[in-house]
Amino acid sequence: MTTPPAERGTTTVADRVVRRIAERAATEALAPGAVEVSRGSAAVRGRRARVGVTVTLPYPAVLDEAGERVRSHVAERTARLTGLTVPSARIRVRGLSPRARSAGQLAPPVAATEAAGAAGGRTRRPWSGRRLPVAVLALAAAVACGVLLYDVESVHAAGNAPARWRVQAMEWLATHGPDSATASGVLAAIAVFALGVWLLVLAVTPGRRGRLPMKPPEPGVRAVLERRAVAVFLRDAVTDVPGVGRVRVEVGRRTARVRAGLEFGDVDGARRAVTEAAGASAAELGLARPLRLRVRMRTTPTWRAPAAPDPEPGTAERSTP
Repeated sequence: MTTPPAERGTTTVADRVVRRIAERAATEALAPGAVEVSRGSAAVRGRRARVGVTVTLPYPAVLDEAGERVRSHVAERTARLTGLTVPSARIRVRGLSPRARSAGQLAPPVAATEAAGAAGGRTRRPWSGRRLPVAVLALAAAVACGVLLYDVESVHAAGNAPARWRVQAMEWLATHGPDSATASGVLAAIAVFALGVWLLVLAVTPGRRGRLPMKPPEPGVRAVLERRAVAVFLRDAVTDVPGVGRVRVEVGRRTARVRAGLEFGDVDGARRAVTEAAGASAAELGLARPLRLRVRMRTTPTWRAPAAPDPEPGTAERSTP
């Protein structure tokens, strides 16, 4: 006698099991010990699974080829071992780890980073060369000096009359100085003062505000991380929190602002989970100065409050007088 399909039962694969399999598969994608896994995520919905793994790839390596090999191997291996459908795997490259000189293994990036940070002291922001402002100012000064020098040489060497523009400029400067109290003189003085202040600011500030300094992996090595990359990294981490829909992240020099929309679930619990996920991801970035997180949670129009738990049997009878 054959048991009907509805009475045979079901096999459920937990998210934790799928995550462990995906993390293990990522370490098998390249050479043994070449890929290091820092964290993974998995979400099972019916017969489909969505997995993601954060890895450290060996250096030197072609990132797109190595990342594609890891992604395809994780998706294929996880689907084969779990029996679930894995449309694709999301791979985040956390960093590059140079190969050790003596052995074929990878050097531990955390230990190297801590040793370099202790030896090098405080990590400073990268200093911009201000190439564009300096080039524009130097070009303008060279053109003005060249034209003036040509007119002076034509007057003293060839005996020509001075150019009309120079005569008019000298007359204007003689009658429109800062002490003349004319509107044009005051505006010219303000423009020159503003230009001087701007040049001083460029000279004493480092610039490159879109880059955040990282802890040096080795002595003498400087590393930076773009703010946009940090925002994408934090956004992906918060998106993996159950119930969170649209996420917006703004990263400043010291603070990261996370705005998330909750589609279902408890608001307080989701806020704590988002804060923990964002904090863990920010700690993995290896920045020289930790980011201060500010999390703001809002419910979407489709959100509904979680249903209250059912009372235990007999509670209503005991509370009735």
